[in-house]
Amino acid sequence: MSQRSFGSPLIGRDDELGRLAGVLERARSGSGQAVLVAGDAGVGKTRLLDEVAARAGTVGATVVTGHCVDLGDVGLPYLPFTEILGVLAGDERFSGVLAAHPAVERLLGAAPDSSRDADARLRLFEGVAGLFADLATIAPLLLILEDLHWADQSSRDLLRFLLSRGVLPRRLAVLASYRADDLHRRHPLRPLLAELVRLPGVERLEVRRLADAEVARLVRALEERPLSDATVRDIVERAEGNAFYTEELVAAADTDGMPTGLADLLLIRVEQLSETAQQVLRTAAVAGRRVGHDLLRDAVGLPEEELEAALREAVGRQLLVAGDGDTYAFRHALAREAVYGDLLPGQRSRLHGTYARLLAARGGGAATAAERAYHYRESHDLPEALAASVEAADHARRVGAPAEELRHLEAALDLWPAVPCEARPAGEGLDPVSLTLRASAAAAHSGAAHRAVSLTRAALAGTGQDADPELAARVRYTLAGNLMTVDNLAAAFAYSSEALAMIPAEPPSRTWVWAAATHVMAARQIGDDDTALRVARQALEVAERIGATAARADLLISLARLEGGGRRTLEGRERLREARELARSAGDTPVEMRALFSLAIGCFESGELRECLPWITEGLDRARRSGLLSSPYALEMRYLRLLVLFTLGQWDECVRVARADPAPGFAEGPVLYIALARGEPDVVERARALLGEPFDWMGTFVGGIVLTDAAALRGDPQEAVARARDAIAVLSDELGRAPHVTVRLATLALAAVADRAAAERRGGGSTDRWSGVAGELVELARATAAGQGPEGQAWLARAEAEWTRTVSGPDIAAWEKAAAAFADGDVYEAARVRLRYAEALAADGRRAEAGEQARAVRETAAALGAAPLLERAETLLRRSASAASAENPVSPLTAREQDVLRLLALGRSNRQIGEELFITGKTASVHVSNILAKLGAASRTEAVAIAYRERLITPEPTAQG
Repeated sequence: MSQRSFGSPLIGRDDELGRLAGVLERARSGSGQAVLVAGDAGVGKTRLLDEVAARAGTVGATVVTGHCVDLGDVGLPYLPFTEILGVLAGDERFSGVLAAHPAVERLLGAAPDSSRDADARLRLFEGVAGLFADLATIAPLLLILEDLHWADQSSRDLLRFLLSRGVLPRRLAVLASYRADDLHRRHPLRPLLAELVRLPGVERLEVRRLADAEVARLVRALEERPLSDATVRDIVERAEGNAFYTEELVAAADTDGMPTGLADLLLIRVEQLSETAQQVLRTAAVAGRRVGHDLLRDAVGLPEEELEAALREAVGRQLLVAGDGDTYAFRHALAREAVYGDLLPGQRSRLHGTYARLLAARGGGAATAAERAYHYRESHDLPEALAASVEAADHARRVGAPAEELRHLEAALDLWPAVPCEARPAGEGLDPVSLTLRASAAAAHSGAAHRAVSLTRAALAGTGQDADPELAARVRYTLAGNLMTVDNLAAAFAYSSEALAMIPAEPPSRTWVWAAATHVMAARQIGDDDTALRVARQALEVAERIGATAARADLLISLARLEGGGRRTLEGRERLREARELARSAGDTPVEMRALFSLAIGCFESGELRECLPWITEGLDRARRSGLLSSPYALEMRYLRLLVLFTLGQWDECVRVARADPAPGFAEGPVLYIALARGEPDVVERARALLGEPFDWMGTFVGGIVLTDAAALRGDPQEAVARARDAIAVLSDELGRAPHVTVRLATLALAAVADRAAAERRGGGSTDRWSGVAGELVELARATAAGQGPEGQAWLARAEAEWTRTVSGPDIAAWEKAAAAFADGDVYEAARVRLRYAEALAADGRRAEAGEQARAVRETAAALGAAPLLERAETLLRRSASAASAENPVSPLTAREQDVLRLLALGRSNRQIGEELFITGKTASVHVSNILAKLGAASRTEAVAIAYRERLITPEPTAQG
């Protein structure tokens, strides 16, 4: 399908081409695969993909290409996929397949959206995936995505969805290229690439720079006329292995005063065109990397014949290439950037204005709003840029792209003060405070919690004394809710109190009910349960009276924790189920997700781990359908799902799920726990990365656990205690209340302290120093474990056993109790505790029982792949076996070999041994060889020495003189 144009020879790419050809061959054979093609700008990624596409076409594959475009700060959701679908829609061969997937019509602008449709985003993603799978059944399908470094977040999300489904559809290959040198530290593509390369069926291909000899070959191949060796050497030196630089240097080889910069070099080639062709090229550069013929014609304002002549000239000089759908593209993005950068400011502004007006006149629906916003802004037509930004934000919300919605809303807010009042868009919610509140919601939904707080604070600053009380209250309770997500609890309570005081409870209103619901959560967070319970009961009655269904659901969730035995009880869960159904009926997905998370965590806290998973699955499904996978409760559930799998000992499944559904930050914490337990490298560095700015409570939670445990495993009690104390101090709230994880952190630090105390006790030293530290840690564990469920009580049992081990030595009864507490919980921690129990038994001389426990630990550690724990279990087993052998040595030798060994000790030769034992000398020699092998001895003398040491023989009695 795709007719890609290229003329330069492919040199020095045999390895890369071989790998990609193998990917295509495996796809043709039924094994789908994806390759992320990385390389510096101009290194030859596009030329390599051209060759692969051509080869794929010759063997009957369908080849379609989508390009990502640099639109500055303005994103155009799903642009490369829209291009691909547009090409497919233009081919009658695929009309039936497209008709079978109506969801994809949303990207083609053929079907209306509803922002209330919570399933829209998932249907869109599944529709696109289903379409590609069906196309691949007709013929092998090669999807090429170019310039992924410019991809909008929605396109990145869709690519993640396509590649994260475990196995790619049969006969589908995906090749996605990106500029590696464009990926600065905070580039949004970096975390996605890190996630994708860990997925099954996804690999990374680095398109390296060409070697000097390969560049020289390329120079000779590009230029038919002979070039001097000096010229070739000069080009090779200056090209630095970059294929595009090489081509440009060769093309400009005859130019006097050859430029030193690539931009100058490119512009020299442009200036060799006719004035009309240069005009067309400059106009095309403002449109972007690619432009349609009709749009370019209208923008440049030339008669058709002149335009075609100019285009023919530009294509002939290989500055533009003709593409699918009557479009033209710059042969390389660097060429477009050079031409665009050479325009005078006035030229750029005028041409952007022209494109904006043309796009507006053509219509095209919301899909072009982002492009119009970009062109209007660059043309300094700020009123139109503002209106288009708002329209683009609306479109992003409809297609479930909160990150793009946020960017467009922030662009609109940035433009708002510069646009005269009479030129601003009018309508409900079209004021700075309302737009800022909406932007804060988009930030929260996309996982940018701190940005959500900043935006809501900006909305608060924008509400004056004469502001509408309901809007002012809404700003304050929204700010309170956002502050709770970043654990600024005291401020959240203060703002929720202000919100509740700003509007009367009577007459009842939805604003008051939501203010009350937020205040209930804030009061509970700071420990004021009396206030929370009183306000919740009052607000629930009002919510029922006025039919505020979603708020009623939210209040029921809070009451499930405040009344009775909490969410761990059957009564609490029944109330949460009711809240889930109410939220679903009201179409409020965030509240529904809160209910589902509460149901899941209630099961976890009560030790019902397997019952937890269905609630998590349902919650994440709702999040996926609504574009809320990065929202706070979704992230919590993603972490909890992995934590349950980790706790159950399903480690490989845990890692697989994390790779298939990569999550940012703390949500992959259980994978870090596994990496530490398996002794993998870089775990400490990955954990430290979670402790950076801005502060993240759960990131600090996970990082604290990993760093404390890592120090304990290294045998560094000072570091373990310091890490535990730091984490507890940072995670404690404004009232000084320690978090529930304190019992775990204190126990992990206690383990390191107990190890050091045991070592010093064996060496005859004093353990007083460590006894004091252990006492402090065990008191922390006791204080925070009170009221916790089975998990907290198990950690407390281990803390008590570690404390006793520190102050007086191992206590069998304490470790037996701890082992029983973990028996039905955390598989890994249960094994670690059983090993301590085994060590206590061995110290008491109960070696048979110790061996039984250690063998069980060895089996578990081997199944988990926990190499350090496995090594400790085997060490204990070896020590027990050695001690048993010392008491009752068992010879590895047969009876005949024992006789031979006795004679060896008397200095007999092989012949003498044979004579005394009535065997041949040769047979005696064989027995001697066997003895040496079994005892690991290099000589007869060494074998005798080993036999004496291991008490396999005893010295013969000597005659008395």
